[in-house]
Amino acid sequence: MGSALYNEFEAVLSRRPLFRGCVLTAREREALLDAFLGKCRWTRIYYLWRPNLPDEADNHVLELAIAGAADAVVTRNTRDFKRAELRFPNLRIVRPEQFIKE
Repeated sequence: MGSALYNEFEAVLSRRPLFRGCVLTAREREALLDAFLGKCRWTRIYYLWRPNLPDEADNHVLELAIAGAADAVVTRNTRDFKRAELRFPNLRIVRPEQFIKE
């Protein structure tokens, strides 16, 4: 976890229209995020690999994964990540469904 990704998660949770009709209350969503964050390791990025991805907003996720020696980035946005200019052979880009099956 890094500061940019944490801020992004917090911003998404604050979008009330996004959660209209959600079975979880705001407090329960916050508790879920806290549980998730409790399993995360705070990671600092010391080197930027930019420009790399077509969508600049995704670069910080890739840089965080590399800095944290992650095995995979789990995302529904596999298309943009697979179009990266730089390749990192030890980092897989997988959809959530695939990751859960594994």
